[in-house]
Formats: sequence, C-alpha cells, structure tokens
Amino acid sequence: MSNRIEDLFGLAGKTAVVTGGSRGIGEMIAEGLVDVGAKVIITARKADALEATAQRLRDKGGDVTAIPADLSDPDGLAAFAAAVLEEMPSLDILVNNAGASWGAPLGEYPVDGWDKVMNVNVRSVYFLTEALIDGLRAGATAADPARVINIGSVDGLRSPTMETFAYSSSKAAVHQLTKHLANRLAREHVRVNAIAPGPFESKMMAFALKDEELRAAVANDVPVGRIGAPDDMAGAAIFLSSKAGAYLTGAVLPVGGGISSAE
Repeated sequence: MSNRIEDLFGLAGKTAVVTGGSRGIGEMIAEGLVDVGAKVIITARKADALEATAQRLRDKGGDVTAIPADLSDPDGLAAFAAAVLEEMPSLDILVNNAGASWGAPLGEYPVDGWDKVMNVNVRSVYFLTEALIDGLRAGATAADPARVINIGSVDGLRSPTMETFAYSSSKAAVHQLTKHLANRLAREHVRVNAIAPGPFESKMMAFALKDEELRAAVANDVPVGRIGAPDDMAGAAIFLSSKAGAYLTGAVLPVGGGISSAE
C-alpha cells in the first residue's frame, strides 16, 4: 500500500465498535476495519458465535475483543457501553449494525414483533450512540473526526414487496436519525453517516438466499445482477471511517448494486 493510499484509507491505531459483529454485515465490516489496522470490539447476543468470529479475526492478526450484550435491553446496553469505555476511553468509530426483522401480513402484524424491531433497529442505535458519545468526543478533532456509521437498508429508501412493515419503517427512521445526529454533532467533530445495504449474505436474507432459484431471482432484481460481496460492504465502511470520508456527514450511502434507484 502506498503512503498516499494508506494515509487516506488506513486505520492503524484507531479504535472501533461494531454491533451485531458476529456474522453477516457486521462481521464483514469488522473484518474490513481489522484488515486496515483498527482495534475492534464486536458485540452480539450469542457469546459462542461472537467469540468464534473474534478468534477467526485474531487468527489473521486482528486486535479484536468480544463483549456479548443484548442491546435491546436498556440494562444490557448500559453495561456494554461501560465495558467499551473501560476498554477504549477514546473511541474513533462506532458502527451501529445490530438489527432485527419481522414479517407478517397486514392485519396480522403483532405488536410485540413491531416493538422488537423498533427497539433493536432504532432505539438501541440512538441510546448506544448517546452512551458512547463522550468516548467519541474524547479524541475527535477537526482534522481527525470520530465516526458513527448506522446500518440502514435500501428498504428504508423504497417500498419493499415483502410485508416487513416495521423493518422498512425502522430503517427509514435510522436514515433520518443519522441526519439529525449528523447535524447535531458536526461542530463536535463527530461525523454520522449511514449505509443502506441491498441484498447481502446475512441471517435476515438467509430464507431467500439458501434456495438457488430464489437466490437467482433476488440477484436478477439487482441492476448489477448479483448479491453483495463482503468486500463491497467492507469497502464502504472503510471509506466512511477513514480520512477519505472525513468531509462526509449526514449521508445515506446505498450499497445495493443500484437497487435503490431501480423503481
């Protein structure tokens, strides 16, 4: 890597937190940040799966800590934030990726399903950012701002065909929350942006992607003709986290092969 490229995109010495980091999009982002030098804390509810991912990243030379937590529970969120700030009093990057989905027909959508999705996808994003804001402010400067990256969805940019009413609404809320926080924190040298993924390998998409015929249909709906790859997501996160993305805030970056503009 040339000095110029490393200066623009390298994250050596940076500290990062990735929620929902044990698999799927969170794992893709965590691995990307590790690969360019960041020290990363990952969290998820299932301790065994979380530690397995952390160990895989350590085996390739990454500095990774696993801290299990249920961010949908206020006490779990507070305990996790306290553990992060003890480990990393100065935090450079927060990736709010943990998410949930629920599908049910109109007229049958359960209140508890709606609340679960909103609590994980929206409430925890705001309150974890609030809980870690002092850590983000600690080392942030005009020349080297801290970053918050919220993971939204292309389904928050368009009307999806599946009856996932809470999910699409929650992701649209994440996009708006991103803009609101970006405006509030810009003068404090904290940049806040969102990534709106299209179809990627993840638990939420597993039902569609495990069937070859359905997988082909999903890929065919994407203008570029394929499912997202790990490097697609890692590259977007690295850009938003690095010096190359330091002048960007309040943006919602669609990473979906053109699907968000295909209506």
